[in-house]
Amino acid sequence: MEVWATAGVAREPWLQGVPGFQPQHFVDGGRLYGLGISNMKGALACYVEAVHALQDAGVRLAGDVLIAAVCGEIEKAQQGEEAGAQYRGYAAGSRYLVSHGGVADMCLLGEPTEGKVVLGHYGALWLRIRVHGHFIHTAFTEGRRGLNSILRMQEVLAAVNEWIPTWEDDPENGYRGAKAIVSIGAIDGGFGWRLARTPHHTDLFLDVRVPPTKLMGVARRQVLDMVRGLAARFPDYGIEGEVYVTAPGSEIDEGHELVAAIDASHAEVFGAVPGRDVTRWFSDASALVRYGIPTVNYGTSTGLMDVERGENLEIDGLVKTAETYARVAMRVCGVA
Repeated sequence: MEVWATAGVAREPWLQGVPGFQPQHFVDGGRLYGLGISNMKGALACYVEAVHALQDAGVRLAGDVLIAAVCGEIEKAQQGEEAGAQYRGYAAGSRYLVSHGGVADMCLLGEPTEGKVVLGHYGALWLRIRVHGHFIHTAFTEGRRGLNSILRMQEVLAAVNEWIPTWEDDPENGYRGAKAIVSIGAIDGGFGWRLARTPHHTDLFLDVRVPPTKLMGVARRQVLDMVRGLAARFPDYGIEGEVYVTAPGSEIDEGHELVAAIDASHAEVFGAVPGRDVTRWFSDASALVRYGIPTVNYGTSTGLMDVERGENLEIDGLVKTAETYARVAMRVCGVA
């Protein structure tokens, strides 16, 4: 089982003053508030309490349970001047774990899934598209605005927006009834401290979601074909493309014993078999399955929807999830 560090540190301006996004917990109305409780420190608490419950009940498992708390799962990557350990993500901790002996027969990953079983999730490909322009003093730009890379990027961005539906609506990019998503994540061009010079280039960054059924090599070729099409459409713009993140998706077979154990245990605790879901966020399952560790995402509510009070989870839900995890461990490991 696995957990990742908080996505924020509460010092961000947009998080200050929101009590549930602070590193100091509090309880109100049967709910537990605090930074990371749903994303996903609640699962870590459930892991630990599940093991405590088994020990307190005198249950001796016939197999081993490994709890791994790793960092660097969050969707981020080193890019350009943003380099260093603080920018490492996309399963950096889990990749270190499995390459240094931390392997298991299977993994129950407690990402917030609303109590549903996620048999598979999308992966991500990050693409940078660069448009070149002339680097000149603004005093000499009269009649030459068409050489400005930011203004050129407006045309390229419109063309990218035309392409996005072709990716999202392609049946090849669908997975278990879910559609792929392409997000325009960032744009970078010019010098805020030196506006008397036009930008020599402007970059556009795309987050392209890729189903686990598509090879990343295929996805990479397809998005770069799109970039080559842009270069042909705008031959004077010096358009370039770079794929700088490829994080594959993950899936597990419906008939795997871990899935059956979760179904049976959840039904005993919650009174009904859990539903199924497909997510388009990334998880450490991506790294784990590539080391031969079948992985299921199954956990609590996201608890992130309260914009006024911040992260929170129902305490009773945490207790029931912990009990479910304990029952899964008994079913999978057996009792000695």
